[in-house]
Amino acid sequence: MKINIIFHSLFGHVYKLAESVCEGANSINEVEAKLYQVPETLSDDILEKMQAVDTKKTFSHIPIADMNHLEEADGIIFGTPTRFGMMSAQMRTFLDRTGGLWFKGALINKVGSVFTSTATQHGGQESTLLSFHTTLLHHGMIIVGVPYSETHLLSIGEISGGTPYGSSTIAGSDGKRMPSLNEIEIAKFQGKHVAEIVRKLKK
Repeated sequence: MKINIIFHSLFGHVYKLAESVCEGANSINEVEAKLYQVPETLSDDILEKMQAVDTKKTFSHIPIADMNHLEEADGIIFGTPTRFGMMSAQMRTFLDRTGGLWFKGALINKVGSVFTSTATQHGGQESTLLSFHTTLLHHGMIIVGVPYSETHLLSIGEISGGTPYGSSTIAGSDGKRMPSLNEIEIAKFQGKHVAEIVRKLKK
């Protein structure tokens, strides 16, 4: 059973969550989870001005996602930074190429899930996750979130991302805050939870 984690990350926060989601998914027997990145659409000049990580170096070991990575998977977990309460343009561009898959119903009954990152605590985590679900529903996918059996969602002892719609992290307005242990645990749970559901459906 195959789960593909397809993400976009400019500053490394979503990538860090993606690694944790992948770890969680791979902890389930009979499941193989792999990471893929969506193609970057911004020029090197703009990325430098944004002070983004050098994705060509930092993520050079991670293959670029294509339509086959959607069609071959039993479950797909998407990771995107938030841009004004919605997914990034890079992720939207990638998904806008899936019309052919939609036309033939290639993603119907596949499990879909989403995680995200925002700069601030109320910077659009939930709106990004929920609006992303709209695309998955159009493809006929089975949406999986993070149930409250993951008790890290209940933590109020610290500022933390994590929602029932998907795992998340808070990067800080300067982008220097990386995912906390609490956020990492929620991401691992999400990967594991999706993998368990994929395995049950396949059997």
